[in-house]
Amino acid sequence: MIEQLRATHAAAAQIRRLSDAAKTKLLLQLAQAVEAACDAILAANQLDLAKIDDADPKKDRLLLNPERIAALAGSIREVAALRDPCGAVLLDKILPNGLKLRKISVPLGVVGIIYESRPNVTLDVSALCLRSGNAAVLRGGSDALQTNRALAAIIQDVLEQAGLSRDVVALLPPDRELVKDMLTATRYIDVIIPRGSDALIRFVRENSLVPVIETGAGVCHTYVHESADLEKAKAIVVNAKVSRPSVCNSLDTIVIDSKIAPAFLPLLRDDFEKWKVEVFADPVAFDILQQAGFERLQPASESDFGREFLDYKCSVKTVNGLPEALDHIRTYSSRHSEAIVAEDTAVCRTFLEETDAAAVFANASTRFTDGGMFGLGAEIGISTQKLHARGPFALEKLVTEKWVVEGEGQVRW
Repeated sequence: MIEQLRATHAAAAQIRRLSDAAKTKLLLQLAQAVEAACDAILAANQLDLAKIDDADPKKDRLLLNPERIAALAGSIREVAALRDPCGAVLLDKILPNGLKLRKISVPLGVVGIIYESRPNVTLDVSALCLRSGNAAVLRGGSDALQTNRALAAIIQDVLEQAGLSRDVVALLPPDRELVKDMLTATRYIDVIIPRGSDALIRFVRENSLVPVIETGAGVCHTYVHESADLEKAKAIVVNAKVSRPSVCNSLDTIVIDSKIAPAFLPLLRDDFEKWKVEVFADPVAFDILQQAGFERLQPASESDFGREFLDYKCSVKTVNGLPEALDHIRTYSSRHSEAIVAEDTAVCRTFLEETDAAAVFANASTRFTDGGMFGLGAEIGISTQKLHARGPFALEKLVTEKWVVEGEGQVRW
């Protein structure tokens, strides 16, 4: 693996030197190649899908179909159309001693990505890295091995056809022991980005000698305030939970004002029964839901709050007003995405100002936390940390800064 990392580190110079036009052309060729290889990608994906139980929610993350492949190609084209983040002059001035000083944006270098189950990450990350002039080292999970191999081969073929080294984008085997080698490869990898479960992210954070940018697990709340339009709240809550429960921006906990809980919670029954959503409710909500005829109902334990379900499951917490709701979210949030549903604009404003999360919503589903939805093209993940990048971690954050100083013989004693 060290030989591969050395080769990718050397190849990074090739992509770094490409012009804006050349990188745009490269990505457009990649999008076309992905569409042309649709049948081959689907065949590889079927090999991976066959190993996973139909009831496993991870299967949806792994699944590719013609529509999703077309969307991936479209996302690559969107990235190609974005402004090149490299070479921007961030500061330009002449010092009193005559030195010409500029600060410019430059690629990070070699970006290492460790991810699980989602083959779309292979294309998204590669497109973002190529557009921003970075090389990429990819380590996907074993669940998506065949799909990732097929996608990586397409990327490398396009690189080769453009006269670039195939090592600009490297796919490592999913062997677990190789992860530690990546985390200590300070000579060859400039930054590590984990994307996956909380356990994976914690392991990377605790063991990496290479700088880490976390894309955190999502524990997402939707708070339904007493002033909420109940039908609007129902649509938002149901969408946030069932539209794609296996992703990090799906709803995990409904926080509901006790004043409207008897009127609101029963409204969820038909949709939750249709989607077979299992509910873990605190005592007040449990009694309301039980009387409303919810079949998949369990008393909530402490561990059901602050839990990322990634499945057709959620918890319910009743509160007495905004301060209690903010306190509960502050205690259990992963600082990913949090939402309020309320008609009281002052309450919405307070929630948006007081809630500490990468993305906060008023009267909208948390499912919108996404680089594509925010007009950023593809994304590497949703960063929940506060240094360098927060929220959808996309193209504009895959650069760092360089100071360029030009003189005429000046010295300093």
